[in-house]
Amino acid sequence: MSAPPGLMETRAMTDTLRLTRALVDRLPPRTDERGPLMVDAPGPDYYERTAEAVLSRLERPDELWVFAAGSLIWKPRFTVAERRVAHLDGWRRAFCIGDRRFRGCPSAPGLMMSLDRGGSCSGVVLRMAPENLAASLVAMLQTEPPLAPEWVEASTDAGPVRAIAFAIDRSWPLYVPEPLEEDLADILASAVGHVGTMAEYLLNTVTELERHGVRDPQLWRLQSLVAERLERLPVPVEGL
Repeated sequence: MSAPPGLMETRAMTDTLRLTRALVDRLPPRTDERGPLMVDAPGPDYYERTAEAVLSRLERPDELWVFAAGSLIWKPRFTVAERRVAHLDGWRRAFCIGDRRFRGCPSAPGLMMSLDRGGSCSGVVLRMAPENLAASLVAMLQTEPPLAPEWVEASTDAGPVRAIAFAIDRSWPLYVPEPLEEDLADILASAVGHVGTMAEYLLNTVTELERHGVRDPQLWRLQSLVAERLERLPVPVEGL
């Protein structure tokens, strides 16, 4: 199948993934240190109201697509009825959500990924199983930042798909402009939270994108830079 413009991104770089599970395992897998949530919890009916607003705009009542740029690719948090490789114009991946709790902590803060305006990126669109659609959507929204999803049109080999996407609002308190690449690599190579590390998050995302035939040039450079930093850490001794 031929890919939409920009879908299959450059393969000019080395085809060898430098970041490995063994390198990720040189970091502590998690920490008990947790920072504050740093944002107020949404109102009690926020998720239900947001889900209702999404469902009211469906062209078909049983067909909801979600554009996955990061962890939703490898941990969708809902039953997937169909998936397609997709390309999105006008939005780009960015490590722009400050994290001192989940994959970061006060002593080793992280930056989670979101979609930010400008540029383009490739990912995967996931069609949610139609059974219990409203409940599934509410459950997924509860795992995402409390920001109403954006409606986007993604290109796929089977034609355009109208989908929701989780994007950043630059006025949101946890928004952080993405650092320069070397500085970002320092953060991703050191951040540890109570659910895991940013290095693991990066490895999972790059690996799953590769499995779908997508290579993001920025993520590919980052995985090499993060691997370079982790190679300097001592190899853990078993049993200690």
